Amino acid sequence: MFLASRLIGGVLDIVSNIDPAQFLPSDPPPPRRPLNFAESHESDEEKQFRRVFKQLAGDDMEVSPNELMNILNKIISKNSQLKTDGFSIESCRSMVAVMDSDSTGKLGFHEFKYLWNNIKRWQGVYVKHDADRSGVISRRELPEVFKAAGFPLDEQLLQLIARRYSDEDSNMDFDNFIGCLVRLDAMCRAFKTLDKDNSGSIDLDVKEWLQLTMYS
Repeated sequence: MFLASRLIGGVLDIVSNIDPAQFLPSDPPPPRRPLNFAESHESDEEKQFRRVFKQLAGDDMEVSPNELMNILNKIISKNSQLKTDGFSIESCRSMVAVMDSDSTGKLGFHEFKYLWNNIKRWQGVYVKHDADRSGVISRRELPEVFKAAGFPLDEQLLQLIARRYSDEDSNMDFDNFIGCLVRLDAMCRAFKTLDKDNSGSIDLDVKEWLQLTMYS
C-alpha cells in the first residue's frame, strides 16, 4: 500500500504541472441516434463512410476488438513508411474501451468514425515528424510529435510515456504511438468533462477512479 501511494503520488505530482488548457483532445463522438434519423441527416461523405463501415463491421454494425485489430493490421501492412509489430488484441481492446461511450464493448458507427479520423490525422503527424525516415519516432522526436498531435507534454511525463510505450532503444513504433495517443486523448476528454468549472483539478472517489481507469 505504501509503495502504491508513493507511485500514485509521484504520477499526480507530474500531472499537476501540466496545464490542461493547452491540451487539444478531439471532440467526443455524438450520442447515438436511431439509424433512420442518423442516415437521413448525413452528408454525402458520411453516407460513403457508412457504406464502408457496413462492410467492415458486419451484420451487428459494430466493430469488436478483433475486427478492429484485423482492419488496422490490414491497412498498415500496405504502408512501408510505418514500422510496427502490428496492433495486438490487447492494444485494440484498450482502444475500443476508451472510445466505447455507451459501454457495449464494441464501436458503433460514430465511435469508429471518430477513432478512424484520429488515426488518420495522427498517422500524418507520425510520418511528418519521423525526421530521419526510420519508420519509428525516436526519443528526441517525441516532444514535437506529441505537441503536433495536440498534447504538449513536459519532460517528466514524456519520460513516463517513453518507458511505457517505447522499446529498449527508446523508439516508439506506429502501433504503440497510436495506442498511446488514443488513451491520452480519451483521458484528456474525460478530465475536461469532469472539470466542470475549468479549474484544472477534479475530485474523484475510489469508485469513480476505478471506473475511469480500469475500463481503458
